Amino acid sequence: MWITLLIAHGLAAFMLLGAVTHQALGVWLPARSKSPTFVNRLRSVPPASYVNAIVVLFLTTMILGGIIYTNYRIGARLTLERARFWKTFGAFELKEHIVTIGFGILPAYWYFWRAASREESAVTRAMLTTVLAFVVWWGFLVGHLANNVRGLGT
Repeated sequence: MWITLLIAHGLAAFMLLGAVTHQALGVWLPARSKSPTFVNRLRSVPPASYVNAIVVLFLTTMILGGIIYTNYRIGARLTLERARFWKTFGAFELKEHIVTIGFGILPAYWYFWRAASREESAVTRAMLTTVLAFVVWWGFLVGHLANNVRGLGT
């Protein structure tokens, strides 16, 4: 059961990573031309179209992570401590705090993107998206690092 939940958590995190990365690219590097290149198509989707998906995926990923956290705390954390993987252990501990900060800014993120047509909050939306993108990338990379060090289900 834990492995199934871990895989579901990883898939949700992967979809979240894609959505927030697309949004961040759309905010910071909007498409300037209609040429059909891969990069222009990547940047041409309106960033506001990702907001609801990002909020739902963030909450889903966080809830699944909270469920499997018990198994991590009992099994994987002890393995990391015994093997003296202090940097991996510390990075995962920091991940917990950074993801909590992301959860805290999620209401502000949703509020400012809800009225995306207002130009006066464009910088605020860009900054919130950037912070959320950092949170998601940090969580994704550190989560995979900790899982790879510990091993899936061992």
